[in-house]
Amino acid sequence: VDQFFFFLSGTNNAKVAVLGASGGIGQPLSLLLKNSPLVGELSLFDIAHTPGVAADLSHIETRAHVTGYMGPDQLDAALKGCNVVVIPAGVPRKPGMTRDDLFNTNATIVATLADAVARNCPEAMICIIANPVNSTIPITSEVMKKYGVYNPNRVFGVTTLDIVRANAFVAELKGLDPARVNVPVIGGHAGKTIIPLISQATPKVEFPADQLSALTARIQDAGTEVVKAKAGAGSATLSMAYAGARFTFSVLDAMNGKDGVVECAYVRSEETECKYFSTPLLLGKHGIEKNLGLGKLSAFEENLVADAIGELKGSIKKGEDFVANMK
Repeated sequence: VDQFFFFLSGTNNAKVAVLGASGGIGQPLSLLLKNSPLVGELSLFDIAHTPGVAADLSHIETRAHVTGYMGPDQLDAALKGCNVVVIPAGVPRKPGMTRDDLFNTNATIVATLADAVARNCPEAMICIIANPVNSTIPITSEVMKKYGVYNPNRVFGVTTLDIVRANAFVAELKGLDPARVNVPVIGGHAGKTIIPLISQATPKVEFPADQLSALTARIQDAGTEVVKAKAGAGSATLSMAYAGARFTFSVLDAMNGKDGVVECAYVRSEETECKYFSTPLLLGKHGIEKNLGLGKLSAFEENLVADAIGELKGSIKKGEDFVANMK
């Protein structure tokens, strides 16, 4: 009953778990969640350092109550009664690595965490940040299916950073206020599967073909831009924490009954021939209320979609096969 009480009461009292809370993304993400009036309880889990992170955050004068859990034997307790679970756990990229190079390590981590979610809070909204997102979402879905608790409307691959970057880069080029720019980004969350829909941007913007091509490539490779700039010291953590928090707040707003909440995310989809695909989604009390689809694409964007399908299908199959072959 408690689980549904806050849906009905409309109070901002959500219990949110961060799995991987001590990491490069996990710490700033937990800070942003602690700072939000939407969060009543913050449950932090990691394999090391969580008591320190929890103690530190618990001194902040906002009402979210913070608890830290450490190690595999405390994972179940961390998840009990959670309404939203955000998963930034996993290893970051190093220079020269693709997101797919992280596959074996992160696939195992995500499968283990999804297993615990399925057993402890199967109704929760699950927001996956762990790369490669194109494969970790199929992994999460297949694990949930094994327990018979899979709900495609509640499992999200967080691609928000692609939208945040597109907004920032477009605003920079056009001299606009970034807070007012909105560029939908569809497809997946790696390289050429990242498809910014500049033709659907608000406010409306136009670029000559060569500039559009360069801008699209910059959005697709922005993660690598950060990996290179950090020179071995990590990947995008601060911007990812911001994007992860933005997406989580949208989910919480929608769960609290706010109307018209739209975010792009990588989800189970019938919009293309790929089983999973990111498009703008109308969020509601129970997760995805409506998939808003691809909208009207330019010829340039149609080509980007056609180019992405093969890679996306491969990544999806890779994730599904991983779970099928799990011991």
